[in-house]
Amino acid sequence: MSRALDIPAADGIIDAHLFTPADAKGPLPAVVLFTDIGGLRPCYHEKAQRIADNGYAVLMPNIYYRDARGAVVPEGRSFRDPDVRPTLLDYAGHLTPEAQSRDFAALLACLDQEAEFAAGKIGVVGYCMTGAFALRMAAEHPERVAAAAGFHSSRLAEADDPASPVHVVGNIQGRVYLGHADQDELLPPEQIARMDEALARAGVHFTTELYRGAAHGFTARDAPSWDASADALHHRRIAQLLEETL
Repeated sequence: MSRALDIPAADGIIDAHLFTPADAKGPLPAVVLFTDIGGLRPCYHEKAQRIADNGYAVLMPNIYYRDARGAVVPEGRSFRDPDVRPTLLDYAGHLTPEAQSRDFAALLACLDQEAEFAAGKIGVVGYCMTGAFALRMAAEHPERVAAAAGFHSSRLAEADDPASPVHVVGNIQGRVYLGHADQDELLPPEQIARMDEALARAGVHFTTELYRGAAHGFTARDAPSWDASADALHHRRIAQLLEETL
């Protein structure tokens, strides 16, 4: 079950979707799901509904609402197409840490206002570039985020990048799970090690897992890198993390 909703934010109106189980009765623990760089599209609606079916209310915002409403990638096209990707990279460039922070505040206000969401702790899940969003939201709202997960995350801990989430993860109080593709050119081993070190140094309860043989985008059913077994494992890990924290 899903419905569309508009969320007032400092930078405009976030168009979003809210997913609940078909048999939902009353408010459910809240999960925020951020899409990958491709934005809103059917495979992410499927992801959100699958998480919701385990007993959660899932909020999936359009991360590109400043520039476009709804799906950004035209039907029948791919975010990997050479004439589509530059647009996405341009839109993604507007998602600075400061912009993300303003959006986090708007999303949390939505969770507090909509009847489907239970009060209390929440979970956050991100993919590709939004793995960093999940970590940053957990760091900026440690009293609220009980669980943060990132899958085939990109550029989590680039050296000398002042905007990297590696600099703020020490504030996280909730659980963290990071599922990495072991053949991911967007997150080389040295960045994985740098992030793990920062989390360990801060005493964050975290798990890092390498998905053997998986490539970047292994959870995206519409991508050539989609890996059925790795995708299934990622759903099991989300279910376990949320069950243990929410």
